[in-house]
Amino acid sequence: MRIFLVLYMQRLRRDRWQLVAWVLSIGLLALFATAAVARTYGDEASRAEILRLATATPVILVLRGLVRGAELGAFTFFLIYAFLALLAGLMSTFLAVRHTRAEEESGRAELISATPAVRWPPLAATAVHGLVANALVATAVALAFLASGLDPAGSLIAGAATGAVGVAFLGVGLLAAEFLSTSRGANGIASAFVVLAYLLRGFGDATGQISEDGLTVTAAWPSWVSPIGWGQQTFAYTGNRAWPLLLHLTLAAASLAAVVIIMARRDVGASVLAGRSGRTDARPGLRGPFALAQRLQQGAIASWCVAGLATGLLTGSLGSAVESSVTTSPSVTAALRAMIQAQGISMTQLLIAALFSIAGVLAAVCGLQAVLRLRQEEVAGTGTLVLSGAVGRVRWLGSFLGLGAVSVVLVLGFAAFGAWVSLAASGDTSSEVGDVWQTALNQLPAALIYLALPAVVFVLWPRATMPLGWTLLGLGVALGIYGGMLGFDQAVRDLSPFTHTPVTTAQGTDWSGGFWMLSIAGVLAATALAAMRRREVGTE
Repeated sequence: MRIFLVLYMQRLRRDRWQLVAWVLSIGLLALFATAAVARTYGDEASRAEILRLATATPVILVLRGLVRGAELGAFTFFLIYAFLALLAGLMSTFLAVRHTRAEEESGRAELISATPAVRWPPLAATAVHGLVANALVATAVALAFLASGLDPAGSLIAGAATGAVGVAFLGVGLLAAEFLSTSRGANGIASAFVVLAYLLRGFGDATGQISEDGLTVTAAWPSWVSPIGWGQQTFAYTGNRAWPLLLHLTLAAASLAAVVIIMARRDVGASVLAGRSGRTDARPGLRGPFALAQRLQQGAIASWCVAGLATGLLTGSLGSAVESSVTTSPSVTAALRAMIQAQGISMTQLLIAALFSIAGVLAAVCGLQAVLRLRQEEVAGTGTLVLSGAVGRVRWLGSFLGLGAVSVVLVLGFAAFGAWVSLAASGDTSSEVGDVWQTALNQLPAALIYLALPAVVFVLWPRATMPLGWTLLGLGVALGIYGGMLGFDQAVRDLSPFTHTPVTTAQGTDWSGGFWMLSIAGVLAATALAAMRRREVGTE
């Protein structure tokens, strides 16, 4: 017991600032969202009008959640829960991999297993650490809703549903760490499952059955294969059902049981999917820093490209399904038709434009990881080995920036290709091929910002590269994609690059904001490269 407590306290101390940041961020988002809803949609009639528009515009359901009535608590749950659950899932997967596969990769797990702690107490400490973290998230969300005057029972269910998603993905993260030989690969796979759960939930909500009054949606089957969809089935504030939370606990328990079985049969540092043995001699092409950066990042880039392809395929498939459901749904009003016709776009095009913001975020993450990998190389000391040869610091940084830019383009390209293939396969002609590729191109400037800005942080404040890089991206997503829902003023939302993403309409694409962002990204990259000339490279 004493060994377990020591290991648990070590994890708590190591994650103290990250855990505080995650819990406060999720709790404050819940608080801001509730306050914004109460201020903007104070009466039930206005909320009912918005919900009828949402059920007639499945794009909104994909990005928001499941409609279960116009009561203030249910309306707030519809708007914010899916995003809170997404954050809880990402927090849990990162935590699980950080204290398992990353420890084995660094060699620290082998040192601990050589002590009386052996192998099982570290796993137990990590599991308990994750459970406590998600309990804190659940408490923060519940308190945020309670502080806004919402129903106590519904607030507790909403908080528990958020924490339960985190618990489910804690198990997924632990299991991914058993299969992959690197922490980057495990993080990539586990995060992909979180994003997939979000998209499946959106697909199920958008293609669900709408009630005659347009105020209730019964989710389709894809929501039932998503832990985030399970959380929505609690019907917080309207049904307050606790039994769907058992699905989360079952998934977590099954994943943990699988982890125990696998750990009992493998060596420390090994994995179910063994990494490939390296070559004795390097390939002829591996002669420069760009080739080395590509070799180091190829697994992560491939993972994000697959995620982009899946997003595109799902976007095109959902677009066709939505177009069909909208044309037959009695909830589609003349006002909605007039709005779409005024913009000169179809429902499918509107959906693609909305969902490609997710592809833009995936591309931004892929670009950010190029800079984060650069920092990891520096801390591990391998960067110093590279610089001891004929490679200069500016060329070293420039190689990773170039690779990051290429990876951003690849992720967006795969997303556009997936959407084009799925639309062509379904026979949907409402969106031209050029529009799909143009929509993907529109996401490029914002994604490049999150490549260049972390590069400046890496040069000027190396230790803050990882925490500040993820924080800036998280704030950009919260302000740019969810800022309106959270009630932020336009001046605050304009701080996010995603707010200025070009939008394609019947009149064309206004790229003024895009050109400004490309210029800013170029200036930031040039600043990083110039400052790199005078920066010392070390392991701190």
